[in-house]
Amino acid sequence: MTATHETSTPAADRDDAISGAEIRLEDVVKKYPGQKSPAVDSLSLTIPAGEIVMFVGPSGCGKTTSLKMINRLIEPTSGTIRIDGQDVRQQSPDQLRRHVGYVIQGGSLFPHMTVEKNIAIVPKLLGWDSARVSERVNDLLDLVGLDPAKYRGRYPRELSGGQQQRVGVARGLAADPPVLLMDEPFGAVDPITRQRLQDELLSIQRELRKTIVCVTHDIDEAIKLGDRIVILREGADIAQYDTPENVLAAPADDFVSDFVGSGSTLKQLSLARVAEVELSEWTTARVGEDTAEVIARAEQAGHGAVVVLDGRGRPLGWPWLRQLRNQRTVPTYDHEKLHTLDSRATLNDALDTMLTSTHGGAVVTGDRDQFLGVVDFTSVTDHMRQLEQAAETGGEARG
Repeated sequence: MTATHETSTPAADRDDAISGAEIRLEDVVKKYPGQKSPAVDSLSLTIPAGEIVMFVGPSGCGKTTSLKMINRLIEPTSGTIRIDGQDVRQQSPDQLRRHVGYVIQGGSLFPHMTVEKNIAIVPKLLGWDSARVSERVNDLLDLVGLDPAKYRGRYPRELSGGQQQRVGVARGLAADPPVLLMDEPFGAVDPITRQRLQDELLSIQRELRKTIVCVTHDIDEAIKLGDRIVILREGADIAQYDTPENVLAAPADDFVSDFVGSGSTLKQLSLARVAEVELSEWTTARVGEDTAEVIARAEQAGHGAVVVLDGRGRPLGWPWLRQLRNQRTVPTYDHEKLHTLDSRATLNDALDTMLTSTHGGAVVTGDRDQFLGVVDFTSVTDHMRQLEQAAETGGEARG
């Protein structure tokens, strides 16, 4: 049975700077020799340009096979896949893959190459000159939150798991492809690093607006990252293709309801973003400033700590005033030791971050990690309470 699934554009803040391309799968089948049933059976699906679409489903349902057929890492048995209207089979696999970014778990970096050379692979294959490649490497490292001067000459073994994954994302974006495919990209890192990487992806997507197709086994990750979610049964049969809000509020059937889980009401709270909460203004300081002046400003504002920013307005540290009193000028800090929140992070992420913080709050950043303000427990819990009351009121009205 064949069904084409298309939904309306999610009601989210959008601009017109979409650099992604529409992907359309039409009756796509993948059958392996010796199998009774196809791994993917007549999958038809339209993925809008500039959106993140998450593929989720039980193990063996065909989600990774479906993803890999888009860039022909796996060849379809039949059916048509089009990117921006062009049949992918009209291009050679190598040509296609140079224009479709691909990111897998662990970053899959070449261990004998530096970070710079890993990122530069596809641009060099496309014939970019060395100056353009170098500029692109610097820009992408900056985009994924890694200082080019510090990291471009390092080897993968000198990076943490989260840093390797960031470099993997940068490599996937190196040739500025309209489509980025991601296969369980954050599955091999610890929960705190996973949250940071998810936030980084949301920040990057807010700026670039690529078409991103991501496979995950984690419904919470799908809810957080996806503009739309595809929930698949065995054979890549689409159980539901919809926005996270609709998947949680109106599961298509018992399969979807069971897959989402009994905590769907709590998961709905995870749809709320930090950007929806009123942030507190906070005393900031620049590296090299006179500490006496900084401390005076903070004390006047009633703050026991200051957010230290670099020359581009990105937070580096959040020291207590007592830590600054023995310093003549504000020192620099290792920004990787400061756990910040992207404004698109969920309120559940915010609570998790604040629970590990000694400040009773969290530093919030926006595009290119620019400092926006501070979120605290009171503002988050008040907002969550409002959401719960609105949900109860809506439920009573429907009843």
